[in-house]
Amino acid sequence: MKNIVINTRILHSPITGLQRYTLELLGRLRSELDQIQPDKQLSRVKGVLWEQIVLPTRLRGRLLWNPHSAGPIISKRQVVTIHDVSPLDHPEWFDPLFARWQSMLVPQLAKRAQKIITISRFSKLRLQELCKITGEKIVVIPNGVDKRFSPQETEDIIRVRQQLNLPSPHYLLCLGTIEPRKNIPRLLRAWEGIQQHIAADIWLVITGLAGNAEVFKDERIEKIPARVYMTGHVTDNSLPALYTGALASVYLSLYEGFGLPPLESMAAGTPVVTSNLTSLPEVVGDAALTVDPYDEDAIAAALQRIIEDSEIRNSLTRRGLERAAQFSWNRTAQLTWQCLQEALSE
Repeated sequence: MKNIVINTRILHSPITGLQRYTLELLGRLRSELDQIQPDKQLSRVKGVLWEQIVLPTRLRGRLLWNPHSAGPIISKRQVVTIHDVSPLDHPEWFDPLFARWQSMLVPQLAKRAQKIITISRFSKLRLQELCKITGEKIVVIPNGVDKRFSPQETEDIIRVRQQLNLPSPHYLLCLGTIEPRKNIPRLLRAWEGIQQHIAADIWLVITGLAGNAEVFKDERIEKIPARVYMTGHVTDNSLPALYTGALASVYLSLYEGFGLPPLESMAAGTPVVTSNLTSLPEVVGDAALTVDPYDEDAIAAALQRIIEDSEIRNSLTRRGLERAAQFSWNRTAQLTWQCLQEALSE
């Protein structure tokens, strides 16, 4: 029996950022941890009940690590990774019941946990302000990027393009869950506004599933402009080639605790256009074209520039590869294990 237990309830859900984080670290720390999760995927309410009532009974005094911004309020002997506090900052983006639960849960967890791991300086500052806690118990450990995200061979790019039935080899890529903070409607309006100014064979490819209806408010997209192709879910194995094949990756989220797609894009050799808000400038540094995600004219200008200016694309590709090399899941796992050991010894 290991001294540290990891709560992996979230792994019953489709892979998005939280699942990716959990899987990457679990893969590196599995031999040091006992894994606990329900036998099957549960509804939101049943999942919360399992986490609050069943999970504490299975700990046997051991340290609990919750890698997904949730955990049992009753347990003091725990470390919680809180990726962001968007439901507290912007409850209007979420299902009202979920937002109310989070507004109660997150501050309670933040106060009771021995340590909090978060993934950016931005998230640390928001945690301190919204949960009324000092920064001493909060450890900032940035996410990493897997080595498979690297510039891909031409044949792999063609294979993935054919698998997904992409309508053109020339495309901008937007990857992320379809939910309010991802800002898809503004991107679509900006895209529609530049179409007459760019080559007719350039498309906008949007990849991702709709957000969980139990968590997010429905993101209604009233109009899909011409030359927009929505792939739905794309497997992890296809992502590196999909990134590399794109003219640029576009990620205009209104709020992120970190934002993996821009980092993965840079690692794959793809120029990035992203938001100048929240944690995203912290992640991309000077290696991306940043823009106000609320300004549709600025978005349109950035899209047109990245399409037409090969020099800026080449420069961003070079700088992006250098920037991405600074992030490693091995390093993230090493720092996380150090934090867990410190909590264990307290």
